[in-house]
Amino acid sequence: MFTMKILLWVSLFIVFYTYAGYTLIALLLTWIKEKRKIAAPGEGTLLPVTLVIAAYNEEICIEEKIRNCLELDYPENALKIIIISDGSSDRTPDIIGRYSRILHLHEDKREGKVAAIDRAIKFVETPVVIFTDANTFLNPGAVKNIVRHYNDPKTGGVAGEKRVRREGDQDLSGAGEGLYWKYESLLKKIDADCYSVVGAAGELFSVRTALYVNPGTDVILDDFLISLDICRKGYRVAYEPDAYAVEGPSASMKEEQKRKVRISAGAFQAMLRMADLMNLFRYPKLGFLYLSHRVFRWTICPLLLPLILALNSWLVWKNAGTIYTVLLTGQLLFYGLAGLGALLALRKIVFKPAHLAYYFLFINISLYLGFVRFLKGNQSVLWEKAKRS
Repeated sequence: MFTMKILLWVSLFIVFYTYAGYTLIALLLTWIKEKRKIAAPGEGTLLPVTLVIAAYNEEICIEEKIRNCLELDYPENALKIIIISDGSSDRTPDIIGRYSRILHLHEDKREGKVAAIDRAIKFVETPVVIFTDANTFLNPGAVKNIVRHYNDPKTGGVAGEKRVRREGDQDLSGAGEGLYWKYESLLKKIDADCYSVVGAAGELFSVRTALYVNPGTDVILDDFLISLDICRKGYRVAYEPDAYAVEGPSASMKEEQKRKVRISAGAFQAMLRMADLMNLFRYPKLGFLYLSHRVFRWTICPLLLPLILALNSWLVWKNAGTIYTVLLTGQLLFYGLAGLGALLALRKIVFKPAHLAYYFLFINISLYLGFVRFLKGNQSVLWEKAKRS
């Protein structure tokens, strides 16, 4: 029984550490170190930049995306825009072709997002490149707020913030997805203040052009690997919450699961390719953040959650003590709340406490499904896009 108790408490500690504890350590490390000085938006010389957008069958939103880019608060002579529409079979290429200011690249064959942006990089002549998705819309000051970080020569990249637009109180996928990204954005800010963002989101991120390296045309999370490779070279990726990309939520929980399983499969692929970052002797700061924020959450915690429930149940059955009964009661209430959230979701009703518990389980189950897909090797880079509201 003693061994079971130790295993339970160690498992609980790891889960707590992953979701909250490491952030306290990162905050402490941030507090005791010298603060970085960041230029104000628009201060100094505005570096020439290139926006790169990969657009596959985006006729519904591509014109609005183009107008959004043309309305950014940045000098026209310092902002180049490249859009790649490879493989698109709808009106996307025709719509892009109406705008003379845009460098439009198109090939009939679709080879995936990495192949598209890698082709575009050959046309980038500016010191900074910004990647953004075709179905997201940037705030007017996004580029200025990103560029100011490059006054620091050790900054190799900048991660913008992803925001999920709510479509109404009954928006099931948006309720969970939006809160998840608020939590993720908080962690990115803490990571960046401590040392560096550990993996940017493809909706909006930037790199020094000279540091870009093709991560491989078979990768699923290209944004994650490109930004981590920059950290690997000794640079840091800054975080800029005032440069944000807004997109609609997934059209349904089924569509959201499609996206989450694909991302989860990509996460396991990325961990295999970035295994050296787990070497704390070689990468002490980066490794600490990478293991704590990414690896533990993607691998260890999903395994520990059912183990904690099983161990706790066994100890209660063996009359191990009141504390274990309280712990088990708390777990059962949480999982019951998640079950209620799932039932309400079927009726398209959002009750926030229940939906958050449900979304937490939904993410962890998606990690299991993503791991199976990774092992089977059947996650193509030419995936079917999740429908969004």
